[in-house]
Formats: sequence, structure tokens, C-alpha cells
Amino acid sequence: MIITRRAALAGLAAGALAPRAALAQRKIVRLVVPAAAGGAIDVIGRLYAQRIAPALDESWVVENKAGASNTLGAADVARSAPDGTTYLTNADIHIMAKHVMRSVSYDPLSDFTPISRFATSPMVLIGSTKTPETMPGLIADMKAKPTEYTFANSALGSMGHLATESFKRRTGTSAELVNYRGTAPAITDVVAAQVPLMVAPLGSALSFINDGKVRAFAIMGAQRSKLLPNVPTAGELGLADIDFTLWYGLWGPKGLPAETVQRVNATVQAASKDREIVEKLTALGAEAVTEDAASFAKFIEAETLRANRVVEEAGIKPG
Repeated sequence: MIITRRAALAGLAAGALAPRAALAQRKIVRLVVPAAAGGAIDVIGRLYAQRIAPALDESWVVENKAGASNTLGAADVARSAPDGTTYLTNADIHIMAKHVMRSVSYDPLSDFTPISRFATSPMVLIGSTKTPETMPGLIADMKAKPTEYTFANSALGSMGHLATESFKRRTGTSAELVNYRGTAPAITDVVAAQVPLMVAPLGSALSFINDGKVRAFAIMGAQRSKLLPNVPTAGELGLADIDFTLWYGLWGPKGLPAETVQRVNATVQAASKDREIVEKLTALGAEAVTEDAASFAKFIEAETLRANRVVEEAGIKPG
């Protein structure tokens, strides 16, 4: 059989167009990140999106919609149709919206469909190199010089904010919060000793701790971190009930069909067991989570009750 040059080129063209045509036919899905690009929420969301999209034969497009304590992006998803084309990835700050914002157009619980957590990450209490070297020394100095201590805070209502308020109550110390727009600028000022203290995500603080640019006083969770095995937990240092761990999750709009929830949840669980995903999360100071949607919903309920208690005890008011 003789194939002409023209026929051969036509065949090549058809072959080249086939993948594009298949791509064009895939459902376009928006993954809304309510925080700036480059932060942990964004990085972890993109990491999972890269695995979920091909598994579902869909095209996932990440959209960063930052602002107003992560509520702008969340409001976008709350207004979206529950047709499987729009999802939200956010951190624990999602459930704090009404506690820190005077006007929120949605309910963080009833206006969303929980699908799964992606990962968790420890929080660590850090201080500039000008602070005392030990926790007892730090607490004593904070009580002796209350006006000299402040805490950098990445966002109102963040896990770091709640952990800071709990730490102050447990230790009987007082220190004002210095609020920042994000973790990176907050840690930068602690490194520069512009602000003495911060409860920071381990992944964001780890390199500065290892380089000796900040002190690590305590892991603010129930267990020590494998990345900082010599740093004790707050509980080990006598501070009971200090257990604050960051978590990152995936939601759909209210009314998302159960079969869609199950399908997406299954792909998330599969991704969380993938060695490459696990390794990349570990490098970020995080740990993958595998759970069904019902377990995530129960977790959110428990976290909300605890957050409400901390907010009431600390007297946190919408700003």
C-alpha cells in the first residue's frame, strides 16, 4: 500500500489534534484558593489538583482569590452551583470567618459540602534569637517585662491566633498581637527581632529554626515532630490542653451530589497514599490525611466547637 506524503501529513495532523480534542472535551473545574499564591494552602491545593484532575479525567484550574481573611474566595464558591465544576481548598481558618469578620455573606458550615482533609501540619512556638533560650525563662521574662513582648499573627482567626490566645491564658502572660497579611512577612519580622514571638506553621518556620535564625520553644500539638525531634510539646512543658494543628481541606458548594462527593473523596484518598505526595508534604512539614467525607464533617463539627470555646475565652470579636 502506497501512502502519499499528503496523506501521511494528514494522518500526523489528525493524531496531533486527537489529544487536544480530548482535552477540550474534558470538564473544566475551578479550584478556588482563597489565599495568595505560594502559601501553604496554595501549594497543597495545587499538589492535590495535579493528581485529582487526571484521575477524574477533568481539567482543574487553580484560581487564587485572596483577601478578607480568606472569605472572598470562599464566598465565590458558596455562590457557585453544586455541579462539580467549583471547589474550595482552605485551611482551618475557614470555620472562623464569622468570628473575625463583621460581615460574611455565607455560613462556613451550612453553605458548603465537606469532601476531605488533604493534610495536617504542626504549629511551633518560635522566638527571635534575642528571647530567652528556654520556655521557663521565656515565661518568666514575659511576666517581668509584659510591655516588651508581642506576637506576630499571620491572620485573624488562624490556628496560630487561637494557639497564641491559649498560650497566654495557660501561662498567665499578656502580649499584644501584631497582625500581618500572611505567614511569610510575620516570620520575617521575628527573624529580624522586630517582633519577639510567633506561633507559626512548622513548614514555614523549619528552615529558620534549622539555620539558628529563630528559637523553637515548643510544638503546639499532641506529639513531637519527626522534623524537630528534640523540641518538646507544650504539654510536655506543663502547658495542658495546648493542642493546635493546622489542617487543609476540600469543600464543594452546598448541595453537591453524594455521588460526586464520594468520587472526589476517593481520588483524594488515593492521592494521600501516593509516595510522591507524601514526600512533598513531608518537605512542607505536613502529613497526608485519608478519611471519608463523613469523617471530615464530624471533624469540622468538633473543631468548630473547640474554636468557639477558645474565641469566647479569649474575647475575640469580629473586626
